[in-house]
Amino acid sequence: MKVYTKKGDSGTTGLIGGTRLPKHHIRIESYGTVDELNSYIGLLRDLIPEDPKSAVLIEIQDRLFTIGSHLAADPVKSKMTLPEIFESDITYLENQIDEMDTNLPPMKFFVLPGGNVIVSQCHIARCICRRAERLVSHLSESEKVNPLISAYMNRLSDYLFVLSRKLAHELKATETPWRPRTN
Repeated sequence: MKVYTKKGDSGTTGLIGGTRLPKHHIRIESYGTVDELNSYIGLLRDLIPEDPKSAVLIEIQDRLFTIGSHLAADPVKSKMTLPEIFESDITYLENQIDEMDTNLPPMKFFVLPGGNVIVSQCHIARCICRRAERLVSHLSESEKVNPLISAYMNRLSDYLFVLSRKLAHELKATETPWRPRTN
């Protein structure tokens, strides 16, 4: 199988099921951004010292591939059996968030992203996740999208935020509070 097919040279791409859409279509933007997030989480995984967080990030990458496959499939024409996303995938993220949160100081202010390169990378992944979530939400206004996908993306952005705080704590990075100017 060749990597290049030349079918996309005209500015369209094929979905699972054979439908061709413009490369700027909201469906393509949705799964493309999920793919971007998956790649960025791979970078984050490479930066984090080997510990249980790496296994969690691999699990998240697997779920993002599943989500991407659903977004890349024509909801009407695709006959391919795709892996599923489950409520338990969302619960898994919630459990990870709760576990990390138990040893963190309570949030008393918004924090400015930064303090350590790894923490900053985590915040960038969170922002990409939020963009993917917005695109999936936009897609769901006009086409059927499994609601578990939206819920997973929302919870994943929460997970990435708490992970950034956990990493800041472990790496002894300064969390800079955002203090709105008064003048």
